[in-house]
Amino acid sequence: MRALSLVCSLNASPTSSSSQLLAEQVMAEFRDLEVEGEVVRVADFDVRPGVELDMGEGDQWPLLREKVMQADIVLIATPIWLGHPSSICQRVLERLDAELSETDDEGRLLTYNKVAAVAVVGNEDGAHKVSSDVFQGLNDIGFSLAPGAVTYWVGEAQQGTDYQDLKETPDAVKATTHTLAVNAVHLARQLTAHPYPPS
Repeated sequence: MRALSLVCSLNASPTSSSSQLLAEQVMAEFRDLEVEGEVVRVADFDVRPGVELDMGEGDQWPLLREKVMQADIVLIATPIWLGHPSSICQRVLERLDAELSETDDEGRLLTYNKVAAVAVVGNEDGAHKVSSDVFQGLNDIGFSLAPGAVTYWVGEAQQGTDYQDLKETPDAVKATTHTLAVNAVHLARQLTAHPYPPS
């Protein structure tokens, strides 16, 4: 079983990122459950705007799409900006929109039987709003959501503390991250053994 995290920080590597940190913590939980994983910073790739599988010369989304197709679990990690997911997160959802035209021989979207989860960080309120926006997009595109499919941390409103600046991970975040991983892996294993019926 394989997991992929698409980190939607606005900053490319090697700039540190709270979204990357939380994604790596989720991936550590997956490894404890014997699920291999990879964390990818989307800003490191030239992902062109659009809603096609391939937007032409120079577009690197097809490389990321291949990783999505190989994964059983896809985690989207995003910061909160102005109360919304990052623009890179929105671009990922827009590019995934092309999957609505891709089906297998039995009429199922290729994203069926894949599980999605979300990780959110920010120094303002809005983690529930951001996760609900991303959840809706992922579900529309064909991903399944387990109970507790989000882990998040938000700092005090109007302050500048970042998740990566904390001296230790809060217990509530640890517990929520663990629940996300356990439930996502459980659902992914169920769907591997019992795929959705033909559409």
